[in-house]
Amino acid sequence: MTKKLYYESTHIREWETRITRKLEREDGTYLVMEETAFYPHGGGQPCDLGWIDKIPVLDVVQEEGEILHKVERFPEKEEVGCRLDWDRRFDHMQHHSGQHLLSAMCLEVCQAETFSFHLGQDYATIDIARSDLPQDQLMMLELEVNDQVYLNRKISNYVVSREQAAALPLVKQPKVTDDIRIVEIEGIEYNACGGTHVSATGEIGMIKLLRAEKQKGHMRLYFKCGYRALKEFNAGMEILGSLSVRFNTAKEEILDRIAKWDQEQKLLQTELNAVKAENDAYLAGKLLAEPQGSLIQHVFADKPLKDMQNLAAKLTEEAEVTVLFVSNADHKVVLAQGGQSGLACGGFFRQYLADYRGKGGGSDKIAQAGFATREDAMAFYHFAAQSLS
Repeated sequence: MTKKLYYESTHIREWETRITRKLEREDGTYLVMEETAFYPHGGGQPCDLGWIDKIPVLDVVQEEGEILHKVERFPEKEEVGCRLDWDRRFDHMQHHSGQHLLSAMCLEVCQAETFSFHLGQDYATIDIARSDLPQDQLMMLELEVNDQVYLNRKISNYVVSREQAAALPLVKQPKVTDDIRIVEIEGIEYNACGGTHVSATGEIGMIKLLRAEKQKGHMRLYFKCGYRALKEFNAGMEILGSLSVRFNTAKEEILDRIAKWDQEQKLLQTELNAVKAENDAYLAGKLLAEPQGSLIQHVFADKPLKDMQNLAAKLTEEAEVTVLFVSNADHKVVLAQGGQSGLACGGFFRQYLADYRGKGGGSDKIAQAGFATREDAMAFYHFAAQSLS
């Protein structure tokens, strides 16, 4: 049975011990040691990582009371020195304790129980028994939970019997019946939990609620604690600073400046659309006037796909012609027909595109395709022009 140092103190970072067993499995190499502070996967909390005699620990799992450490290779000695990746461990402690506190406040402020917890690399989430959570309640919840952080309430853990656990106001009854580990946040809650936690709520740091989303009849709250919350704030300030420079305005006035910029862009887009319509009308007239038979074909240097589609549609509305366009800038081809030629544009593409490493499709009236290179696009364009002439 492995001695679990993380239950004696969650702040142990380095220790020395002895290897008791080595295992070779299909998925890698594992060690069992007399004692360990490496926490295994469990209770929504990821495992610890670190080093055993400077050999990286890749995974930690628990099997029948033993803690198995997956390592890159076996150490040369039986007596080994171990070191936790402390930044990872402390991050997990902040978020696990933060989740306990947040769930307790959800119950008090929102009358909503928590029924799942996930701690990922980017953010943490809890799912609570609410069908909705208005923004004002979310803000109130955030204030309440951070008030409890600043009060720096003591967080303790201890082991009790089944009879002792039954006398405590637990959040929910544990599945285990012996040696039940209790995590107590002073004056807040008693919770049966086997994870690692900080020693007081002040160590959690700020708890920042990022957003709330509906998930199949309940609400999922996304949050970050401590150093992750600080990094989130710093990233937001960096973006805000960049926008302030970009729009040459104070940070407090950025939203007004963006609203003004958005209106300016809409006006410019309206003017641009009008100019494009005039240009398409002129170009359509020019192409129809040039004697090309029933096939109108043209190579554009840099015309976007959407603009080629609009021009092709305009041409086929005005005359019973087949239109074939290619743009060298983005390697796109458009085929359209407006008469009773019997040509199915989408079917033509499906039949021949693969021969030219193209991807696309469309309807009988209009189809479009993209190619990896200019050479492939031009080869297909010339093939289609020859086939349709």
